[in-house]
Amino acid sequence: MSTRLSNAQIAWRAAQDIEDGAYVNLGIGFPEMVARFQPPGKQAIFHTENGILNFGEAPPEGAEDWDLINAGKRAVTLKPGAAFFHHADSFAMVRGGHLDVAILGTYEVAENGDLANWSTGPKGVPAVGGAMDLVHGAKRVAVITDHVTKDGRPKLVQRCSLPLTGVGCVTRVYTSLAVIDIENQRFVLREKLPQLSLDELQAMTGAELVVPDSIGELIAPEI
Repeated sequence: MSTRLSNAQIAWRAAQDIEDGAYVNLGIGFPEMVARFQPPGKQAIFHTENGILNFGEAPPEGAEDWDLINAGKRAVTLKPGAAFFHHADSFAMVRGGHLDVAILGTYEVAENGDLANWSTGPKGVPAVGGAMDLVHGAKRVAVITDHVTKDGRPKLVQRCSLPLTGVGCVTRVYTSLAVIDIENQRFVLREKLPQLSLDELQAMTGAELVVPDSIGELIAPEI
């Protein structure tokens, strides 16, 4: 068994918690993978900031219609009942509280729910963009991420050091090692990889983990 989940497995785990019929916005890049893993009998309705509701999977290579793209400029298909609308109407949906879930990537998440998923650095995302609206418009905000950076630093921290996308907005984090809720400004462990000890997980987390009496095993299929 791998010592950490792949990006696809993290996305699969996040998809399991999306309710049937939920209106969902997926962040650009890694979070878009969540759409591939809808559980049997459940189907989310995906929203993109540039003005499509109920889009489907990416088309086969060579069959793209480049008039049909999501906010990340990736080609999409349409499902029956899909709708197009103005960019301003799309953000009215976001700001009006009509989205059930937003699932985003991140650089840092703080134990109080603060989110930093953009950077002013030379290799960073150049602007905060629609994420600022999503984190305070969606009814639930979840984050998917590797548990640590490429150089091994914790991404779950006491306080974010990068510019904030939103304050106190994240409620659940799906990482390559664990599923962690944010409750009462604390990281609460819900699931972890079975081969990982609590001490090992804590050593890779930049804030104290609250460990309930019962935690689940984080197990994902081979994808």
